Amino acid sequence: MKTIINTEHAPSAIGTYSQAVKVNNTVYLSGQIPLVPATMEIVSADFAEQTQQVFKNLVAVCEAAGGTINDMVKLNIFLQDLENFATVNEVMSQYFQQPYPARAAVQVARLPKDVAIEIDGIMELPNYS
Repeated sequence: MKTIINTEHAPSAIGTYSQAVKVNNTVYLSGQIPLVPATMEIVSADFAEQTQQVFKNLVAVCEAAGGTINDMVKLNIFLQDLENFATVNEVMSQYFQQPYPARAAVQVARLPKDVAIEIDGIMELPNYS
Protein backbone atom coordinates (compact mmCIF):
# COMPACT_ATOMS: atom_id res chain seq x y z
CA MET A 1 0.00 0.00 0.00
CA LYS A 2 1.34 3.42 -0.85
CA THR A 3 0.70 6.69 0.95
CA ILE A 4 1.10 10.07 -0.70
CA ILE A 5 3.04 12.58 1.40
CA ASN A 6 2.11 16.24 1.11
CA THR A 7 3.02 19.26 3.23
CA GLU A 8 2.50 22.98 2.87
CA HIS A 9 5.95 23.45 4.42
CA ALA A 10 7.62 22.40 1.15
CA PRO A 11 6.91 23.65 -2.37
CA SER A 12 3.78 22.19 -3.88
CA ALA A 13 4.21 19.90 -6.85
CA ILE A 14 4.45 21.81 -10.13
CA GLY A 15 3.68 18.83 -12.31
CA THR A 16 2.31 15.32 -12.32
CA TYR A 17 4.11 14.05 -9.22
CA SER A 18 3.81 13.93 -5.42
CA GLN A 19 6.22 15.48 -2.94
CA ALA A 20 6.88 11.94 -1.68
CA VAL A 21 5.41 8.46 -1.73
CA LYS A 22 5.62 6.11 1.26
CA VAL A 23 5.56 2.34 0.79
CA ASN A 24 5.80 0.46 4.09
CA ASN A 25 8.76 2.13 5.88
CA THR A 26 10.40 3.45 2.71
CA VAL A 27 9.75 7.00 1.50
CA TYR A 28 10.67 8.09 -2.01
CA LEU A 29 11.18 11.87 -2.09
CA SER A 30 10.72 13.78 -5.32
CA GLY A 31 13.34 16.29 -6.34
CA GLN A 32 13.38 19.50 -4.36
CA ILE A 33 14.54 22.75 -5.89
CA PRO A 34 15.16 26.03 -4.03
CA LEU A 35 11.59 27.32 -4.04
CA VAL A 36 10.27 29.08 -0.95
CA PRO A 37 7.02 27.23 -0.11
CA ALA A 38 5.04 30.35 0.79
CA THR A 39 5.80 32.19 -2.44
CA MET A 40 6.80 29.39 -4.83
CA GLU A 41 9.65 31.70 -5.92
CA ILE A 42 13.35 30.86 -6.10
CA VAL A 43 14.98 31.87 -2.82
CA SER A 44 17.94 33.69 -4.41
CA ALA A 45 20.49 33.50 -7.20
CA ASP A 46 23.18 32.69 -4.60
CA PHE A 47 24.19 29.00 -4.77
CA ALA A 48 24.66 28.57 -1.00
CA GLU A 49 21.21 30.04 -0.32
CA GLN A 50 19.68 27.80 -2.98
CA THR A 51 21.33 24.78 -1.38
CA GLN A 52 20.09 25.76 2.11
CA GLN A 53 16.53 26.11 0.77
CA VAL A 54 16.66 22.71 -0.91
CA PHE A 55 17.67 21.09 2.38
CA LYS A 56 14.94 23.00 4.26
CA ASN A 57 12.43 21.64 1.76
CA LEU A 58 13.77 18.10 2.18
CA VAL A 59 13.50 18.44 5.97
CA ALA A 60 9.85 19.48 5.64
CA VAL A 61 8.97 16.51 3.43
CA CYS A 62 10.85 14.07 5.70
CA GLU A 63 8.98 15.39 8.73
CA ALA A 64 5.64 15.20 6.92
CA ALA A 65 6.41 11.52 6.23
CA GLY A 66 7.07 10.87 9.93
CA GLY A 67 10.86 10.93 9.89
CA THR A 68 13.84 13.23 9.94
CA ILE A 69 16.40 14.11 7.32
CA ASN A 70 18.82 11.78 9.09
CA ASP A 71 16.54 8.87 8.14
CA MET A 72 17.49 9.45 4.48
CA VAL A 73 19.56 6.58 3.10
CA LYS A 74 20.22 7.85 -0.45
CA LEU A 75 20.52 11.26 -2.07
CA ASN A 76 20.79 12.16 -5.72
CA ILE A 77 22.23 15.64 -6.20
CA PHE A 78 21.88 17.39 -9.54
CA LEU A 79 24.07 20.45 -10.12
CA GLN A 80 24.40 22.84 -13.01
CA ASP A 81 28.07 23.21 -12.08
CA LEU A 82 30.14 20.62 -10.19
CA GLU A 83 32.45 23.46 -9.12
CA ASN A 84 29.81 24.09 -6.43
CA PHE A 85 30.24 20.66 -4.88
CA ALA A 86 32.30 21.92 -1.92
CA THR A 87 29.41 24.21 -0.97
CA VAL A 88 27.01 21.26 -1.12
CA ASN A 89 29.27 19.34 1.30
CA GLU A 90 29.44 22.32 3.64
CA VAL A 91 25.67 22.83 3.72
CA MET A 92 24.98 19.10 3.91
CA SER A 93 27.18 18.85 7.02
CA GLN A 94 24.78 21.27 8.75
CA TYR A 95 21.83 18.90 8.21
CA PHE A 96 23.23 15.37 8.51
CA GLN A 97 24.96 13.48 11.27
CA GLN A 98 27.12 10.40 10.71
CA PRO A 99 26.56 7.87 9.36
CA TYR A 100 25.83 9.88 6.22
CA PRO A 101 23.49 8.64 3.51
CA ALA A 102 24.77 7.20 0.26
CA ARG A 103 24.73 9.78 -2.51
CA ALA A 104 25.47 10.56 -6.10
CA ALA A 105 26.21 13.98 -7.58
CA VAL A 106 26.02 14.75 -11.26
CA GLN A 107 26.33 17.83 -13.38
CA VAL A 108 23.34 18.42 -15.63
CA ALA A 109 22.68 20.80 -18.49
CA ARG A 110 19.53 22.34 -17.05
CA LEU A 111 17.18 22.09 -14.07
CA PRO A 112 13.55 23.22 -13.58
CA LYS A 113 13.19 27.00 -13.41
CA ASP A 114 16.91 27.24 -14.26
CA VAL A 115 17.93 26.68 -10.64
CA ALA A 116 21.46 25.60 -9.78
CA ILE A 117 20.61 22.52 -7.65
CA GLU A 118 18.00 19.81 -7.20
CA ILE A 119 18.06 16.91 -4.73
CA ASP A 120 15.87 13.83 -4.45
CA GLY A 121 16.28 10.79 -2.28
CA ILE A 122 15.05 7.78 -0.37
CA MET A 123 14.27 7.66 3.33
CA GLU A 124 13.89 4.57 5.48
CA LEU A 125 11.71 5.21 8.51
CA PRO A 126 12.74 3.55 11.76
CA ASN A 127 10.68 0.51 12.66
CA TYR A 128 9.56 1.03 16.24
CA SER A 129 7.23 -1.97 16.42
